[in-house]
Amino acid sequence: MRLLIAEDDKALGLFLSRGLEADGHRVRVAYDGAAAVEAFRLELPDLTILDLNLPVMDGEQVLAEVRALDTDLPVLVLTGRHEVETRVRCLDLGADDLMVKPFSLHELRARCRALLRRKREARLLLRAGDLELDRLEHTARRAGLSIVLTNKEFALLEHLMLNRGQCVSRVELLDSVWNLEPVQTTNIVDVYVNYLRRKLKDPPPGRLIRTVRGRGYVVPVESELGIAALPALALPPALPAPAAPIFDLR
Repeated sequence: MRLLIAEDDKALGLFLSRGLEADGHRVRVAYDGAAAVEAFRLELPDLTILDLNLPVMDGEQVLAEVRALDTDLPVLVLTGRHEVETRVRCLDLGADDLMVKPFSLHELRARCRALLRRKREARLLLRAGDLELDRLEHTARRAGLSIVLTNKEFALLEHLMLNRGQCVSRVELLDSVWNLEPVQTTNIVDVYVNYLRRKLKDPPPGRLIRTVRGRGYVVPVESELGIAALPALALPPALPAPAAPIFDLR
């Protein structure tokens, strides 16, 4: 899942980022309120963790701006303020949850999971043919079989499936998955696409992940994918339709 952390304390921001990345999330950190609003506008993250004491633009102002942009995406507020009035005001402004500092990272991660589960119209389960990606549980399956992916492999596949039917450029993937500026000398995107293709048993030129020459990669929509494009699902032509599936356990 894509998470935005708005926190002016760089040490705390790094701590939160590492803790949430360990759960497989892609995390972007903004260190002031204006940067947080801009990051939210550009990415529409699945969850925002918002500190109230931000420079440039106060956290309550950020919350109001965020809710003007989107009323549904969950926001969890962090604050060192203990006044009941502050908490009530944040909830009235549209915060979905609130934690007072100091807090437990273990509890914060659990609250994030709860918010993501309750998120309206959440695309938590992504599918392409017989490939299934569970964004909350951080699992992948193809034809019912589990596929073990690293965090970066999962993030790359997730981004492609979220943009299904659209060609995603290498520049966009470098920024979204690796948080890197475009570098002409790196082929890290192509390397990781090859890793994915091997694990998904989708050899080049790729049917689940297709190369758009000179532009990037695309996971095609269902109508373009088709059963014929997925040999793993195709039934042997000689097998009678009413017969039960036969499993070779050798």
